[in-house]
Amino acid sequence: MLEALSEKLESIFKKLKGKGLLKEEDVELALKEIRLAFLEADVNFKVVRDFVQKIKGKAIGKEVLESLTPGQQVIKIVNEELCELLGKTNSRIQLSSNPPTIIMMVGLHGSGKTTTAAKLARIFKKEGRRPMLVAADLQRPAAIDQLITLGSQIDVPVYYSKELRDPVTLCEESIKKARADARDIIILDTAGRLHIDDSLMSELKRIKERVLPKEVIFVADAMTGQDAVNIAKNFNERIGIDGIILTKMDGDARGGAALSIRAITEKPIKFIGVGEKIDMLEPFYPERIASRILGMGDVLSLIEQAQKSFDQKEAEKLQKAIIDESFTFDDLKDQLKKLRSMGPLESILSMIPGFNKIKNLNVDEKEFIKIEAIINSMTKKERRNYQILNGSRRRRIAMGSGTTAADVNRVIKQYVELKKMLKMFKGKGGLKLPRFLPF
Repeated sequence: MLEALSEKLESIFKKLKGKGLLKEEDVELALKEIRLAFLEADVNFKVVRDFVQKIKGKAIGKEVLESLTPGQQVIKIVNEELCELLGKTNSRIQLSSNPPTIIMMVGLHGSGKTTTAAKLARIFKKEGRRPMLVAADLQRPAAIDQLITLGSQIDVPVYYSKELRDPVTLCEESIKKARADARDIIILDTAGRLHIDDSLMSELKRIKERVLPKEVIFVADAMTGQDAVNIAKNFNERIGIDGIILTKMDGDARGGAALSIRAITEKPIKFIGVGEKIDMLEPFYPERIASRILGMGDVLSLIEQAQKSFDQKEAEKLQKAIIDESFTFDDLKDQLKKLRSMGPLESILSMIPGFNKIKNLNVDEKEFIKIEAIINSMTKKERRNYQILNGSRRRRIAMGSGTTAADVNRVIKQYVELKKMLKMFKGKGGLKLPRFLPF
């Protein structure tokens, strides 16, 4: 996400920090390069112009230029303005004081609206709510079946009707059903089109006027860049939206939509979709995204991801294995599974400060599968005691896992390095990360 922009900004800041004394023309040149970097990332021209102007107003002055660390001061100002541009703080979906809370999802075909509705329902369910999904997209034949399938995956009921052909009536009936079943959140998956047309807008207006949703959430495909921004503006002007969810933020898009859409619509980005899996919807934190863009990592999000995957009992079990020096291949396999469950490895590594500075980092997640296959091909005795793994045993493991003897030797070597590293947790020495992760 916004990797190209991040790399360009890092290069600009490196030049600034390399100068002991900053002149006004140095800042002017840096701002010119920042402007170009943002435009190349497909950020709206007016948004870039205003953004650079605000930085200039704060960065060019005696207080900054004559400070002990002028380069760092300029970076601090860029960070503050970037947070401001993205919306300052996290904005959650507002819940009604008189349930059920009605959330109306709107957007064009292909934006990921139906999947996002289910992802949102899953989040509410994990928070202890009782959500219900409503298949109100009667235009796309497969939309109802898709929502039913997604609902069954997360164990959330889906209200639909094969008889009703009016989406407004269907939405009204869904509210009656939700009240009867004590459902406190209703998520309406409304119809979309390939492009904005009057009939779509008319239908969405009628639904909004009749069911009075607490929030109207616009779902936008980040890959479409400035088109997403223009469509969001159109929806806001014609229907009125309360917030935005950006999908496909894990794609190869330049990312300008994320930096433009809030400024143009003046509506907050509430969540971002970072993958196709049902659990890959994250709350949008402007300060964390700004930190990632500026190459400072995102440790808070990394901790939250880890907390979702590792529970207290497992942590205590691992701690005991480290203290007793009894960390086995089975423990290693468990930890790899947990790491993979946190999401794509590249996404996890991008949250670590400074990791983006490592060039030619080739993350091959297939290596995890290979390591797991090798461990699975070992006997229980071999997993507990690697020292009995002689040549013949290693050849048997290679054949059983569909790998080579060299692969098996490498995994054993990495495991031994990891055991040494874990042993260091018991002492006061420094910590050196072994070449274990597959990159």
